[in-house]
Amino acid sequence: MQAQYRVSRGKESVVRKGALKTVHPDEHHPNLPCSPNVFIPTDLSLRNVLEKVEFPLLLRKSSYSRLWYKPDTRFSTPKAYVKIDFNCPYAGKSAEAEVLTDMFTRLLMDYLNEYAYYAQVAGLYYAINHTGDGFQVTVVGYNHKLRILVETVIEKIAKFEVKPERFAVIKEMVAKDYQNFKFQQPYEQAMYYCSLILEDQTWPWNDGLEALPHLQADNLTQFFPLMLSRTFLECYISGNMEPNEAESMIQHIEDVLFKVPQPISQALFPSQHLTNRVIKLERGISYFYPAEGLNPSDENSALVHYIQVHQDEFLLNVKLQLFALIAKQPAFHQLRSVEQLGYITVLMQRYDSGIRGVQFIIQSTAKGPRNIGLRVEAFLKMFESKLYEMSDDEFKSNVTALIDMKLEKHKNLREESRFYWREISDGTLKFDRRACEVAALKQLTQKELIDFFDEYVKVGAPRKKALSIQVYGSLHNSEYKTDQTEPNEPNSVRIDDIFSFRRSRPLYGSFKGGFAHMKL
Repeated sequence: MQAQYRVSRGKESVVRKGALKTVHPDEHHPNLPCSPNVFIPTDLSLRNVLEKVEFPLLLRKSSYSRLWYKPDTRFSTPKAYVKIDFNCPYAGKSAEAEVLTDMFTRLLMDYLNEYAYYAQVAGLYYAINHTGDGFQVTVVGYNHKLRILVETVIEKIAKFEVKPERFAVIKEMVAKDYQNFKFQQPYEQAMYYCSLILEDQTWPWNDGLEALPHLQADNLTQFFPLMLSRTFLECYISGNMEPNEAESMIQHIEDVLFKVPQPISQALFPSQHLTNRVIKLERGISYFYPAEGLNPSDENSALVHYIQVHQDEFLLNVKLQLFALIAKQPAFHQLRSVEQLGYITVLMQRYDSGIRGVQFIIQSTAKGPRNIGLRVEAFLKMFESKLYEMSDDEFKSNVTALIDMKLEKHKNLREESRFYWREISDGTLKFDRRACEVAALKQLTQKELIDFFDEYVKVGAPRKKALSIQVYGSLHNSEYKTDQTEPNEPNSVRIDDIFSFRRSRPLYGSFKGGFAHMKL
């Protein structure tokens, strides 16, 4: 059935009156700029790339910064991607410093809200994120006026001041985020504990929560100059931008922060260059960390069973990736569909600052964490036979599938930039990673994959390094108390204190620790 309607021409005087009222200059319309939008691009031309640059290159370095540059050779769009990582050693010195750095980034975003609408309608987007050793500025969009937005953000940093009324609002938001941690799902808590155990120089959430009530606006006023007093900028610029434009942008930032009569920042001492390092687990040992869920009303328990394998290396990478690809579906089928352990049942790779492994993540009301762990081990024993009996055609089919995934091209400038930025931030700098791993895959044999499984993943494997995080929900409280009294199994070590454990273990070397990274 069609609705009846009629089209008629409105009176011209009424239309004109309405149009004039909409844009009356004496009225405030928050979504209509009162002055021209300086971020709107007027030049959408594409820059000429004189040579085919396939990977990022180190375009410029000084004692203050390092600039990686990658022109757009694939997407042919008038857009650019800028990432500036502020490496500030004082930002992560304590739990209080970490909270204050977080509050600084939130306040900075708050102060930039006056530009957010104008930037967005002009196709520009920005973000300021707190990191473990400082903060990052990311700006993405049409390249023509992108520099204006970058300079606006840098100016806000250089002239940063703490407004007490906004500080109070941000402090309340941060406090709620910290308090809400205990209401995260148990599997999220387990993943957090896993990261806290593995990552050196990280602070627990409850330390931040304890420090927060004592922090006032004056504390941030005093902390900000100290945080920025020593810094190093790791920069990445890609897209529709010529080398001289990229260099000029970073030079301007150096001039504002480091080269004024009373500089806001100074270069880092060589001893201050920070690295993210990861705990090295012992071969042949299974560690476990039991904890009660933080939300007493949540019945779910969770397990993260992590197997640490190696530090980034192409051949081992593809063996681990191929195992994860082959085992992912059988793990879900057995543990989720057949055994009905829980809706959240995942087998996935894990990557921590160049250290690679694989992890099972399971959340369940059906079984407690210890029993879930037994089911994971039972699955791995069952998977052995599948791997050993796999036909040559099935093995080749999985290898081909993984190669196809690696050969899939980046969809846009953001995706490409994130891929290369990870190589830079981790210090691995293997920009040709995909091609090298494809080459390694083409040479891989089924026997090599089986040998890898037997050596690193198989239950009881001599070089296996395992860590189980066990979070007990309210349904399994009694099991938590009982499990604490059970004697440890052979080659099994319980972690009672995370920080004592971290201090007792050696660390993997950092890819950023090499001469090429430290020497400027």
